[in-house]
Amino acid sequence: MASPAPQHHHHKRPDERTHQAEADRLIAPGHDFGTVTDTISKIVLQRQTPKGWWLGFAFGFCLLQLMLYAIGNLLFVGIGTWGVTIPVGWGFDIINFVWWIGIGHAGTLISAILLLLRQEWRTSINRFAEAMTLFAVACAGFYPIFHTGRPWIAFYWLLPYPNTMGLWPNFRSPLIWDVFAVTTYATVSALFWFVGLIPDLATLRDRAKSKPWKIVYGMAALGWRGSARHWHNYETAYLLLAGLATPLVVSVHTVVSFDFATGIVPGWHATIFPPYFVAGAIYAGFAMVLTLSIPLRKFYGLEDFITMKHLENMAKVMMATGLIVGYGYMMEAFFAWYSSNTYEEFMIKNRMFGPYALSYWALILCNVVAPNLLWIKNLRTNVTVLFLMSFVVSVGMWLERFVIIVTSLSRDYLPSSWGLYAGTHVDWAAFIGTIGLFITLLFLFVRFLPAISIFEMRTLVPAAEMPEEEEK
Repeated sequence: MASPAPQHHHHKRPDERTHQAEADRLIAPGHDFGTVTDTISKIVLQRQTPKGWWLGFAFGFCLLQLMLYAIGNLLFVGIGTWGVTIPVGWGFDIINFVWWIGIGHAGTLISAILLLLRQEWRTSINRFAEAMTLFAVACAGFYPIFHTGRPWIAFYWLLPYPNTMGLWPNFRSPLIWDVFAVTTYATVSALFWFVGLIPDLATLRDRAKSKPWKIVYGMAALGWRGSARHWHNYETAYLLLAGLATPLVVSVHTVVSFDFATGIVPGWHATIFPPYFVAGAIYAGFAMVLTLSIPLRKFYGLEDFITMKHLENMAKVMMATGLIVGYGYMMEAFFAWYSSNTYEEFMIKNRMFGPYALSYWALILCNVVAPNLLWIKNLRTNVTVLFLMSFVVSVGMWLERFVIIVTSLSRDYLPSSWGLYAGTHVDWAAFIGTIGLFITLLFLFVRFLPAISIFEMRTLVPAAEMPEEEEK
């Protein structure tokens, strides 16, 4: 009787399986509950602040002074110092507003949507991504408030105050919708971030050596004792806030896109803007999360907690949203051609070959061409390449907002009203200054609050300690 033909099972060799298991871990092996708590809490509780922290904080604080200079110049001289003029009535102010709001989207996506989808890889990055959301919204809020010229008078009229004067704000204006959307987004994001911090604040309260810090962390922990009732209430509130925050991810940048889509300006009046803006926001947000997480894990030695699995997953999300953004660019050109609308066709040609053509092709290179390198696994798992790519995408998304706004306004229906736009030194000072505000707030957060969720990382420990045979 003939022996059966040998079956070729494509099993990986033991060393390959071990290497793959290591690559798929969300926390490095060898950690227990104590080491997780010690590693994360010592960053906050160490008495001696590292010199590197002081250098980074000083750099951000110096940039912040440019923002104060820009505010002073604006208030004493006038809004004309921003370079906005006829026909370009929107310039760096709205460009940077949309850019910062977009950056804040990844924090809520990581926190809320990935929590509801039970994606455990969010655990190592959700805390500082949520903080990044709040800081980005703070930077974004600077622009529309000061663009009013006299915010102590004008900003009042944007708010939905009681109708005591017989004059409501114009609720048909998408700029009013922005106020509703952004303030709601900031409020829910702040609550979500703070509720997630409560158990960790109690840990810092119990471990702090100095009495003042014990009192500060104790007050912030709201009497947390870790009882079953506390955990039940906490999980209920956290899940409820995640459910509230999830539609905000879609709604906020959709409302921001209405600033453009409801206008009749060539290049803006398109139904594709809402989904296109939301994808672009997540794209820019994940790029910023990568930009922050890579130096953070290196400087504080957190490679065991922010592993290559986390970085690769973020790269995949960035690549997917980048493809959606690239599709949006193609659809803009297709709609202009297919509609046979003279003005839309002219606007696309103006973007590609007009006075701002260099900016247009630079954004195509940064947002469409460069991220496709992430299809290659060796590049997707290279920390240096990921850091450079995240920076390239951030620049590309800023250029996208510049091209959308300035090219459409600089050349509209009447050639007699055409005019070019360029940011003044005050524009650049305000922009660089908001980056300084972002960096300053981020360094303060990392120094005084846990950048990674302690109790959520502890939930990953049993999986990390699982015997190798059981993993297989």
